[in-house]
Amino acid sequence: MGLIIGIMMGTVFGVAIMAGWRQMMTYRSGKRIAKAVVIKQLGCLNRDDLRKICGDTFPEWISFPVYEQVKWLNKILGKLWPYVEEAARIIIKESVEPLLEDYRPTGITSLKFDKLSLGTVAPKIEGIRVQSLKKGQITMDIDFRWGGDPNIVLEVEAVVAKLPIQLKDLQVFTVIRVIFQLCEEIPCISAVVVALLSEPEPKIDYTLKAVGGSLTAIPGLSDMIDDTVKTIVKDMLEWPHRMVVPIVPTDTSDLELKPHGQLTLTIVKANNLKNMEMIGKSDPYVTAYIRPLEKFKTKVVNNNLNPVWNHVIQLIVEDKETQFAVLEVLDQDFGQDKRLGIAKLPLIDLEPEIEKDIELRLLPSLDMLKIKDKRDRGTLTIKVKYHHFTKEEQDAALEQEKKILEEKKRLKAEGLIGSTMDAIDGAAGLVGSGIGTGVGLVGSGVGAGVGLVGNGLGAVGSGLSKAGKFMGRTITGAGGSKRSGASTPVNSVDESGGAKPR
Repeated sequence: MGLIIGIMMGTVFGVAIMAGWRQMMTYRSGKRIAKAVVIKQLGCLNRDDLRKICGDTFPEWISFPVYEQVKWLNKILGKLWPYVEEAARIIIKESVEPLLEDYRPTGITSLKFDKLSLGTVAPKIEGIRVQSLKKGQITMDIDFRWGGDPNIVLEVEAVVAKLPIQLKDLQVFTVIRVIFQLCEEIPCISAVVVALLSEPEPKIDYTLKAVGGSLTAIPGLSDMIDDTVKTIVKDMLEWPHRMVVPIVPTDTSDLELKPHGQLTLTIVKANNLKNMEMIGKSDPYVTAYIRPLEKFKTKVVNNNLNPVWNHVIQLIVEDKETQFAVLEVLDQDFGQDKRLGIAKLPLIDLEPEIEKDIELRLLPSLDMLKIKDKRDRGTLTIKVKYHHFTKEEQDAALEQEKKILEEKKRLKAEGLIGSTMDAIDGAAGLVGSGIGTGVGLVGSGVGAGVGLVGNGLGAVGSGLSKAGKFMGRTITGAGGSKRSGASTPVNSVDESGGAKPR
């Protein structure tokens, strides 16, 4: 009897345990599902939504990745790289060589590729951010990294020597902005805009090595090549400048960069400049620009560390929100002029038609991380006034740009300048260029005139028209009325060659 009772009690106890265990598992499963639902809903919230929910208790350790990882895309790119490299090599050679010719610095008579191979290491895409900033467009920011093994040899020819230069240890770190203009017809994309974002600043590192010679054979060669590369990148590809690639026949004028306004810059004076001379004092002058290829300069004040210029310069503004003016004080000297100080003026805070007095602190360099001597370089006093263009003024600026480019090409064809990068004396003027009585072209070397440095305005036409071949189309050039990143100063020239306001 006791055995039977024991068996029955054990059975009841075992069933109760199993039922309780099942109930507990069901309860825990329900809790996990509820948590998963809550977590999924929280994952859909952005930073502003969480701040509304949490209020002052919002945890600072919560982060939101700006870029989405695309490991699958890197795998595909790695497989396709041998084919992409071959096509890219052809496009780069056809599109970049004309730019090297247009943008080559004074002192170099020829600059072209001797060998060009992008190597076997494919670029890496760290992440992609997709935005819809404007109706009818999709904006994609691509975090691009490349530490490849290319074999790039430049054939550099100067008056004193001819030397092959190899670019080694090339590394590229930048964010590429790609804008897709949508349409209702297949392939649903009418045009593509490509540019490099200015923030973070594009970083291109490399090492120059002379093949069968020494870099000292051509004095200053390394700096010349560095400046040429930086100028091409900043003046043609860095936002707001861009390449526009039509996919189907369409009007791309809305996508192209246009002059939006004019900055009237009065360079008043400088104080407490650093003396760069062994005997006497420095002979300072100021260069000012928004785009590197459109520099203006003041007259030279001899033997003075507190010079007064009261010189007016006018610069074209294409995107006030992102652009800034750079003012550099230089000491005129035999050979290469020495930098006394440099300053940067953001344009975003300027209000139209309101003149402001500004005192800028001069720095040894805009990149202070590489500078050991951080001592004070003095101050620069300026006045600034921004004017927003009307449609008529905008069209006049575009027409003026076309005439300046044609005139510079004529001067090059006649042998008066070696290339569109060459500086010419301020006495040479381009009269009847559309606005005012004329526009002076002045270089950084000689002459006290002020005007636009001859650095290859609108060089997009010859090179970028070929770069669009991978899409089966041509890229809109700057040689006509349309615009692909080039701009033109709207000013006239006084009797001394200086720019004066309209």
